[in-house]
Amino acid sequence: MSRRAGAAVAALAAAAALLLTGCGPHQGGGDKAAQTQQDDGQAPQMQQKLDAAESAAAQADTDATQNN
Repeated sequence: MSRRAGAAVAALAAAAALLLTGCGPHQGGGDKAAQTQQDDGQAPQMQQKLDAAESAAAQADTDATQNN
């Protein structure tokens, strides 16, 4: 597998892991309002993590292109 393909696979795996971690089931009980408020707070954090993963993937792609 080329470096470029490897970087793309790594970036996709990282993004998938971030999404799965953020979308998992909630622990414990509680009312819907509290869960909704918690979810609303997580959305910006997950978006930042996804943006960081995409940025890292783009940088890896650039690095791989320059090395070839």
